[in-house]
This record gives sequence, C-alpha cells and structure tokens, in this order.
Amino acid sequence: MVVPLWLDDDVRVHFPPLHADWDPRFGVLTLPAIAIGLLFVLVLPGLARTLPWRALLATAFATTWVWIVAVAMTEGTEGLARTFERRQEYVYDAQSVGSIHTMLQTFIDRIPYDAPDNWYVHVAGHPPGALLYFVGVDRLGITDPFWIGVVCVTIASTAIVAVMITLRTLGTEKIARSAMPWIVLAPTAVWMGVNGDAVFTAVAAWGLALLAVAAKNRRALPAVGAGLLLGYCVYLSYGLTLLGVLAVAVLLVARTWRPLPWALGGALVVAAAFTLGGFAWWEAYPVLRERYYDGIASERAFSYWVWGNIAAWTFTAGLAVWAAFPVGVRALRERNVLAQLAAAALLTIVVADLSGMSKAEVERIWLPFTIWIVALPSLLPTRWHKPLLASQVVLALLAQQLLLTRW
Repeated sequence: MVVPLWLDDDVRVHFPPLHADWDPRFGVLTLPAIAIGLLFVLVLPGLARTLPWRALLATAFATTWVWIVAVAMTEGTEGLARTFERRQEYVYDAQSVGSIHTMLQTFIDRIPYDAPDNWYVHVAGHPPGALLYFVGVDRLGITDPFWIGVVCVTIASTAIVAVMITLRTLGTEKIARSAMPWIVLAPTAVWMGVNGDAVFTAVAAWGLALLAVAAKNRRALPAVGAGLLLGYCVYLSYGLTLLGVLAVAVLLVARTWRPLPWALGGALVVAAAFTLGGFAWWEAYPVLRERYYDGIASERAFSYWVWGNIAAWTFTAGLAVWAAFPVGVRALRERNVLAQLAAAALLTIVVADLSGMSKAEVERIWLPFTIWIVALPSLLPTRWHKPLLASQVVLALLAQQLLLTRW
C-alpha cells in the first residue's frame, strides 16, 4: 500500500494492493453486522465444542451464510447484487448464450481482444465451465442479480462443511471442531458472497473432501466423485490446476494412493466431455495468456505484485493467520492434519504468485486455497482465541465499510 505512493508508481489498481476504491460509508445496516459478528465471536467456540457432529455441520453452514450475508447487506441488496450487474461479469454473457454446443465450439475464437464479439473479461479469463454454471443458473429462471448473489452465497457456504469433513476424516473430530469458528469468521466473508470464485471454492472443497473419504474407506465411488469435481474445477479456472498440490497432500496425509486411478478416471471424463464438446483446454490457455498480457496485466509490474499479492491476500486471511504461522510450523513437524493441509495450500499460493498469472485480484482468485489456511489460529493457546476471532471480524467489517470492493 505504501510502496506505490512512496515511489509514485501506478500499479493499476485504485487502492493497492486490493482491487477496490477508498469509499468510507456507514449506515444503519452496519449495526446488525456488528452485532452478529460480536455474537458469533462469543458463542461459536462453545458451540464448536458441544454440539453433536451433524448439528455442528449444519450450524457451520448456517452461520457462514448469515455472516456473509450480514457483511454484504451493510450496503443493502446492492451488496449482493452489484457485482452481478456489471457487464464485465459472467451473468451478462451467460444470458446471451443460446446453444451450449456452439458456445463451446467457438469459445476459444472469442477470447482474444481483437476477436469479433469477444467475451468480456471474466468469461474470457476462465474456461467455459465457469460460464456454464451461470448459464445453468439463468436457465433455472434465476435472472435477478440479487438472487444470483444469494445462490452463490448458499453454494459457497457449503465449503466449510467440506473442509470440516476433510479434517475429521484425515485427522480428528477435535481438530475439525476447533477449526469451525475460524472458517466462519475469516475475512474471506467479504469476497465469498459476491463472485464466481466463491462457488469454485465450494466445488474444490467438496472434491478434496470426497478424495479424503475415498482414501480412508477405500471405495471407488467417492474417488470417482472427487475426480469429477476436481476435474470440473480445471474447467472453472485455469489456476485451479494447482489443486493438484492439495490433492496430493490429501493422499500423502492419508498414506495411500489407492483412490488416485479412480479420481484420475473421473477427471478424464470431464476433460473428455469438454473436448468432445468443442473446447480444448490446452489450446485455450495460450490464447488466454496472450489476452492477459495484451491487457492491463502488461502494465502491472511483477516486481511489485509478487509482494503486493501477499499483502492483498492478508486482507482475506487476516492477521490472525500470520500470528499462527510459528505454531503452525511446530504443528507441521508433529504431522497435525490442519497444519499439513495449510502448508499445501500455502505452497499452492506461492506457485500461483510466482507464475505471473495472478497480478492483483488474488483476494478472490485464491479463495479456494485460502479456506484451508484460515483455521491455523485454532492451534494457538485458547486464551488468544476470542481476541483473535474478534480481530478477524473487525478486519472484515473495516474492509467492507471503508472500501468499495470489485468482487
């Protein structure tokens, strides 16, 4: 944030390192969000310890949904609708799709800037799986931007359930329970309700959860399901190929490779379906990379953004996560499953950062990886939990109230 001002350097965002504008605003709807945040800080740790497991999973989903909506609704219905009203978003192009087969066959041709009738930025920047999701929402009759936002929040809120199931399956129920409040109240809430990457986060989390289940119960069906979901993730976002790091981590933690052939088979089914439909991922990526650098990416210096991305990511992960890194390293040596998966997610983020294909906007792009890291503070001494949970709530509310985020 300080470096561009100090060097008088335009890093091509309005409020570096975030893709946002400085726009302080406080209204009456801020008060319910403050009250809900405070209530959750006080009660969630106790509920995480005492509720029966299935009731806890339902509570995790419900409280995540409520918190995301409360944060977004500080701006009224626009808090959920505004992103999906923009022409640059998926919805505009999704509502113009007639034949899905034709869309797939012509998808690559419409990626370049100089292509006639080129895709807008979000559709062009992703494989067609992302567009297909919004086409599906549109064809279900959900066309109002607010209700599209509600659907995205609802799907995104299931990600916490998948993460908790994974932690319990690979580790212990105690670890999964202790993680719950931290995932609910992570500052990711500011971005989890208002963009497609929140949906991608849920799909990825459920794919990894099924892989963990398959690794432990040695059944083919969940492994195939994991492959289908993780394979589809590759067609939601090019960057989600890096989920392979987390998938390998799941198998290493489970100490088995048994599900791998079945999972690869499921992923290949997805790849075959898209390829036969007319979209070849390996042909699209070089075209997308060319468009990326034909646009604003060429004006965003890697020398700044390789560090600026980490600063932007801190707004979604929270300072509490940084406070937990030392204890996380110790827990990693002890083979704590939370620390192991967090380490894999951090490695994924480092690779993404160094790729040069994530220059700014990582507050949304890295959500599928960040959700595996935000519970690290649960490893800290209990006396620190409520103050640090409160700090996560404060950061989320300050980001929402002081900045006009673009996602």
